[in-house]
Formats: sequence, C-alpha cells, structure tokens
Amino acid sequence: MRGVDTVAPAEGLQEKLDLGRPLRVKLGLDPTAPAVTLGWAVVLRKLRHFQELGHTAVLIVGDFTAQVGDPSGKTATRKRLSREEVKGYADALLDQFAKILLPDNLEIRYNSEWLSTFDMYGMLELTSKATVAQMLERSDFANRYDSGSPISVMEFMYPLLQGYDSVAVEADIELGGTDQLWNLMMGRSIQQRYGVEPQVAVTMPLLVGTDGIEKMSQSLGNYIGITESPDEMFGKTMSIPDPLMAQWLELATELPAERVHETRRGLDDGSLHPGETKRMLARSIIELYHSERAALDAEAAFDRVFRKGQVPEDIPTFTLPDEDPVSIPHLVHAAGLSSSVGEARRLLAQGAIKLNGSKLADEQVARATLAGDVLQVGKRRFVELVS
Repeated sequence: MRGVDTVAPAEGLQEKLDLGRPLRVKLGLDPTAPAVTLGWAVVLRKLRHFQELGHTAVLIVGDFTAQVGDPSGKTATRKRLSREEVKGYADALLDQFAKILLPDNLEIRYNSEWLSTFDMYGMLELTSKATVAQMLERSDFANRYDSGSPISVMEFMYPLLQGYDSVAVEADIELGGTDQLWNLMMGRSIQQRYGVEPQVAVTMPLLVGTDGIEKMSQSLGNYIGITESPDEMFGKTMSIPDPLMAQWLELATELPAERVHETRRGLDDGSLHPGETKRMLARSIIELYHSERAALDAEAAFDRVFRKGQVPEDIPTFTLPDEDPVSIPHLVHAAGLSSSVGEARRLLAQGAIKLNGSKLADEQVARATLAGDVLQVGKRRFVELVS
C-alpha cells in the first residue's frame, strides 16, 4: 500500500478486508493548531483512499484529548491548552478537512462526546486496563523516567483516552503517523480489555518539513498549509532541499505510483533536473488543493519575481499609520509581514526588508517618502503602501 510504513499485526489488514463489509477506519487529530498542513494531509488522504473503496471514515476531533496533550516524542510535559483555545482551533479546521475528505461515508466525532461524561468510576475502570510497566515500554516515557525528568500521571492518561476513542467508535482500523504506533497499539489493547474486536494499526511516514530536518510542524514554522495561496505553496515548495523531493512526491502528491518511481529514478541517475522536478512537484501539490490553472499561474508569478526580479501582480495594499516618522518594524508587523515586532527587527538587521527592491537599514523612515512604495519581506511577501 502506497505511503504505508507499518501494518500491525501484519496480517490484520487482510483479515479485516476478508470480513466482506465496509470497515470503520478511524483517524484521530487533536486541534492544537489552526491549519491542516501537508503533514496532516498524508494521513487524511489515506483516510480518503479508504472512503473511495467504500469504507467508512471516522474522523475523531480530539477536543478533549487536546486539553490533555499528546506526550508522543516529548522530552518534557507540554503546556496545556484551554477549552477555548481548542474550540477555536477545531472550528478553524472543519472546512479544511472538507477539502480532502469525501462527504459520503464520513463520520466526524468529537471525543468530548464520551470522554467528558466519564465519572470517577468510569475513569478508574479505564485506568485498570493498563499497567505502569506497559506505559514504560514507550521509549519517550522510558527515557524521561531514566533521566529523572518529570512525567505527570495525566500524560499516562493520554494513550488510555485515545484508546477509549477506538472503543467508543468500534474502530476496525486506526491510521496515524509512525510516531503514533504505540498509541494505536494501546488502543487495540484497550479494545480487547473492553471486549471489543481489536483494531489494526496502519501508520504512515512523517512528512519532513520545508527545513529538510524536522517533521512538518506548525510550532516549528516549517510547514505548508493546504489553504495557503498557490503563490505561497509554490514558493515554499521551491525552497525545500533537493533530497526531500523523493519523500514529498510519494506522500504529498497523488501522482501515479509509476510516475513517482520514474521521477525518483531520474533524480537518482541525473537524467532529470532537480529544479524542473521541483516545479512539477509544486504544481502537483497546488492542483490537489486549488486547480491546475492556479498551479500554472503560481509558477508564472514565481518566475516573474525570481527569474525576472519583478513585483508580483495584484499585491495587497496597506494604509500607512498616522505617525511620522514611521517605525519600520512596527509597520512590517502591522502589515502582516512578520509574526512580531521583534521578528521584524531581526529581519531588518539581516537585510531581509526591502523598499522598492532596495534593502532598508533605518528603523525610522519619513512617512511622506513611503506612500506608493512597495514594502517587501524576504522573497515572497509584498505590500504596497498607501496614505
């Protein structure tokens, strides 16, 4: 199966398929950030593939477990999110899920539906289904225990709660990234302890982010969101290190398997140019979430800016503040070209802020000289300044 790392138990998937009925395929996602990234899209698209084969997709929005926090891969207890933060993220994600999943054969469930109603008896019953020894089989828990790093009892609860989700929705299969295999297998164990037919765990590789080092993550900023503009998608994809292309072709596109294989072979033997291949990769990603026309327009815009040194068409405008002189770091942040004033100051010091194509050095600029100018941050962010 394309893009699959592990099926556990190995023969389990075929046994489930041999049942001859639509399977209930579960994917749980905690709303801890506002965007669906290409990394999340790897497992979401696999869920869609099961839909296309006639199976039922059960998407669990972990609005309860998000408040607990998944400890997978963590070296310290993570900060808890409030109920309001989680709700805000969940609301932002629903329309994005619809860009990938089919409306038919789809159940969207919130795990607060069953987890928030647990009384103390139910919680004690759940905790009796696993042992501390089982928890310490997890490498991240074991490493923290050996190093003397704190592990809260609440963190032990997370895999139990996620496992109970599988009981609640009677999952036949659960999908996840490779970092979720232990949690998925715990779900299988919890189902058995509750007398439910156990699920099969199917994991996919973690998509490496645009930095070429860490897994794609919104907290690290090395991501592409599926609702980003075609221009942003194209520019970010063109910035990835060449060695990433093979994995992205496999996991981030729907190109036919044979074409992916031929492309990877061409990159390996040097018969394909990396730059042109990366362009094809960028177009393929944009076509999935926008359209073929949008992909071609984004490529043309990229060439206009990067090959010909021109300003892109239809750039947004931003009204200058009334202050005089104007603080460039504050202006950059207010125009949405940086995440903070502090970041804008760092960009200015690095020479990454330009006015009409020329690097800015001064933090204060007379207001009258800015009207009608194009403010640029990095290679892809532009605004036209107006009075």
